[in-house]
Amino acid sequence: MRQKEREIKDRKAIDNIIKRCLVCRLAMCADGQPYVIPLNFGYDGKNLYFHAALEGRKIDIIRRNSSVGFEFDILHEIIKTESACKWNTKYESVVGSGKAEIIKDVEGKKSALEYIMRQYGSEAKDFPEEVLKKTLILRVRILEISGKAIK
Repeated sequence: MRQKEREIKDRKAIDNIIKRCLVCRLAMCADGQPYVIPLNFGYDGKNLYFHAALEGRKIDIIRRNSSVGFEFDILHEIIKTESACKWNTKYESVVGSGKAEIIKDVEGKKSALEYIMRQYGSEAKDFPEEVLKKTLILRVRILEISGKAIK
């Protein structure tokens, strides 16, 4: 990172940013073309979880290339000045990379959905079997992660 004073190294601080976010942007690559999509997510401190339909573009891409990137951000304030070149922002962000995999077992799906629900303030655990059959769960095992902030 070029500006070291903005780097967040403390993993608890990074986790805190993720826990306050509502959207995770998942980046994938297929045939040399990037694809980024905003998603609802769950987080257990080591893995990210996403729910999806059983088929679709992101699933097709991940089946061919399980390497992914991810990004979280919280914008706090835009700092306006007289000079356009001196505008700034106060924000916190997290970026990283990992390996995506499809969770197939029912208990694994339920656990992932519980993490997703918890991210949005719910302790719901009632996932009907018919819904689980129609839901694909992605787990991203985090390999690299870093944070940055301007406060």
